[in-house]
Amino acid sequence: MIHLRLLFFFSVAFSLLANAAQSQTKPILIAADLTDAPRKLFHAEIDLPVHAGSLALVTPEWIPGAHGPRGPVANIVGIVFTADGKTLPWQRDDVDVYEYHLEMPAGVTTLHAHLDCINTRSSRVSAVLEWESLMLYPADTPVRQIAIQPSVKVLAGWGIGTSLQPLSAYDPAHPAGGTVAYAATTVEVLEDSPIMTGANFHEYTLASEVTPKHFVDFVGAEPADVNVRPEAIAQLSRLVREGFAMYGPPHYTSYHFLVLIPSHGGGGGLEHHESSDNSLPQHSLEQDDFAMIVADILPHEFTHSWNGKYRRPAGLATPDYDTPMRNELLWIYEGLTDYMGNVLSARIGSTTPQQYRDYLALTAAQMDATSGRAWRSIEDTTYEPAMPRPSGNAEAWSSWRRGADYYPEGDLVWLDVDTTIRRLTNNQKNLRDFLLIFLQKGVSGVPTVLPYDLNEVTADLNQIVPYDWAAFFNDRVNRVTPHANLEGIEQGGYKLVYTDTPTEFEKAYLKHRSASPEFWFSLGLALDQDGMVTDVRVGGPADKAKVNPGQKLVAVNGKTFTRDALHAAVAASKGSAQLLDLIVQDDNDLLQVTLDYHGGEQYPMLVRMEGTPDYLADITKPHTSADRSPAK
Repeated sequence: MIHLRLLFFFSVAFSLLANAAQSQTKPILIAADLTDAPRKLFHAEIDLPVHAGSLALVTPEWIPGAHGPRGPVANIVGIVFTADGKTLPWQRDDVDVYEYHLEMPAGVTTLHAHLDCINTRSSRVSAVLEWESLMLYPADTPVRQIAIQPSVKVLAGWGIGTSLQPLSAYDPAHPAGGTVAYAATTVEVLEDSPIMTGANFHEYTLASEVTPKHFVDFVGAEPADVNVRPEAIAQLSRLVREGFAMYGPPHYTSYHFLVLIPSHGGGGGLEHHESSDNSLPQHSLEQDDFAMIVADILPHEFTHSWNGKYRRPAGLATPDYDTPMRNELLWIYEGLTDYMGNVLSARIGSTTPQQYRDYLALTAAQMDATSGRAWRSIEDTTYEPAMPRPSGNAEAWSSWRRGADYYPEGDLVWLDVDTTIRRLTNNQKNLRDFLLIFLQKGVSGVPTVLPYDLNEVTADLNQIVPYDWAAFFNDRVNRVTPHANLEGIEQGGYKLVYTDTPTEFEKAYLKHRSASPEFWFSLGLALDQDGMVTDVRVGGPADKAKVNPGQKLVAVNGKTFTRDALHAAVAASKGSAQLLDLIVQDDNDLLQVTLDYHGGEQYPMLVRMEGTPDYLADITKPHTSADRSPAK
């Protein structure tokens, strides 16, 4: 069936372009050519309306969702500017390398720019375009006021997934490739509307009874990758219904889950208002152990359309992509989303309630065993994306450094909020009551940004149940705390314990991790598959024995190192007075190291606290009725 996809668009487009028309008589025209994707090159031809005099153009630097200066300026190459058939000289700004300066001759009204982008997210069968790779527009102008009209050219037979509105009927069931022109929009919306395209393409309609329309567009390395099992499509349809039930009406005109399944790698996402740019490892939708550890990706990015794209911390709601963002509330932007992504995974059946509890146990244990919490607060980790990236071995001492811990720590904070509301109201109210206030201010149905600050969040929570929410967050987020926040787990009716056997969730997690943390809670070591030490937990047994990242385990208690040998030695240490003897290789030296450890294997799990309300069971219960059959 051909999707005309134009019915809801024109009234929205008119309102989006009204502001743009105030400052710009004609839209920028940008023609993206992705036909060189197999060579990892994208091309763009851009026509910009100009007038005589000095001109400054920019390409995006601070990318929404990246939370830092991550624009791909280093990969933008082959830049040539012409006007009236003549090549014009240009100069990069000597301070802001994302800005280009030109002088427009008298009488020139259109500047043509050609540029290429070296793009690593492309292959012989697929390509993903985030528009910062090719976009160029006037500096010092709010991006929502700059009109732009895009077109995209792809290889013959390739399908295209995007939330952009085609100017003519487009049939995703019979992709033809070639050039597709899209309706004029703004730089703000175009930056928020990625393209995912490929030879192996399949679009599925989700929750067909729901308005506005929802789709999932799969692009795979192999034809079989996009022939997704019906249960996975049914779960995504349930996700749409559960999202509406939890958050209320959306702030978009349609929504596309864009899902790339590459031959290698995968396992992440980037949020957008009307779509999400996701990648899943090959076969992860088929293998149960793999599926459970990536199950939260699509629910997480879907949640972001409400929390992050619509409601956005004021410091992240910048007028353009050159103004530095302030990240202080990422534990709400990402942490609340992380919490809800995992909860929704359980509600739609992508994970079971038991797997959700196992995930919580592992997350709480990892945060409790994070060395850097001894000196660094959750709030301070929100500045991590804006810091220069570590050079060399980024994993070395990463626990002591701390990374983007506002995700998992935020998850635990918002579980604490949810269970605190339930406790204070005898389970008559919960986090949903807060979200339906917080996420439903302003106008629904139209992509827009409504900034907030922490005062608004605490005021909205006080509408649900009076409490000192400001102190609540200050204690948990701004202060340095020696241990992870376990209050949400305990108020939920469980406690964290350690056993000698990993849960099924942790087994899957360990199986699919290249740097395995299976000895992290016992010896305080993380090892790669060859026994190389990738990280050491400060204060743990290995740290006290002066083991370093970069050393390699050679022998365990007089025997050649294998993972099985180390497991056996750790297990035998429980209740024993014997020390653990290791030989490690440090460059060309062999060193003998003795670990004073007697705790046996240590794997986290949650156990029920009898006589307390089981709020975790309530949290994972679906909010919508029985499933419907997925659409073809």
